[in-house]
Amino acid sequence: MALRSTLFLVAITPTLLIAGEFNKTLKLGDQAPVWKELPGTDDKKHSLADHAGKEFVVVVFTCNSCACSEEYEDRIIAFAKKYEGKVALVAINVNTIADDRLDAMKKRAKKKKFTFEYLYDESQKSAKDYGATYTPEFFVLNKERRIAYMGAFDDKTNLPDVKEKYLEPAIEALLKGEKPVKEETAARGCMIRWKRIRD
Repeated sequence: MALRSTLFLVAITPTLLIAGEFNKTLKLGDQAPVWKELPGTDDKKHSLADHAGKEFVVVVFTCNSCACSEEYEDRIIAFAKKYEGKVALVAINVNTIADDRLDAMKKRAKKKKFTFEYLYDESQKSAKDYGATYTPEFFVLNKERRIAYMGAFDDKTNLPDVKEKYLEPAIEALLKGEKPVKEETAARGCMIRWKRIRD
C-alpha cells in the first residue's frame, strides 16, 4: 500500500509544481508563452515581440459574444488609456463562432474605438498555452516577459458592486518595482468556447 501511495505522489507532483493556485497551466514567474503573427482588427499581423520596448504587457483573453466581457470593455478601454506609454495592452479572442470571428471583431473595435490591439487566434493555441479558461482573463508580463499577475480585473462584474480592484494595483506596484499584494486571483466570466475535437 505504501509503495502505491508513493507512486501516486510521484505521478501528481510534476503537475502540482507547474500550476498556479487557480491557473492549471502556468504559475507566477513562468516565462510567458509567445504568440506570433496573429491577425488584428487593424489588418496587420502581431507578435509578442512587437512590444520589446515596453516594460510591461497586459494580455486579456476576451471576445465579442460574452456578456461579461462586454461589461468589462469600458474598464479595459479606460485602463489602456490610463497606462498608455507605460504598459502595452493586448486583447486576444480565440472563440470561433460567427459573432467572434475577425470581421465581427473589426466592427466591435471600430464601434468602441479600441486603442489597443485586438487579435484573433483561430487556432486557440495562445489561450491553451496561457491556461486561460474564461473571458475576460488577464495576465501581466514583466520586463523579462515572466508572469507577474494573472486572474481577474476586479472582484465584481457589475461595476457599481466593485469593492476591490486587482489588475490596476498589481500594475501600480510593478511600476514602482514592488511585488503586487495579490499576484493571482480567480478569473471569472464566460467559458472559452473550445473547438470540439472529433475522432
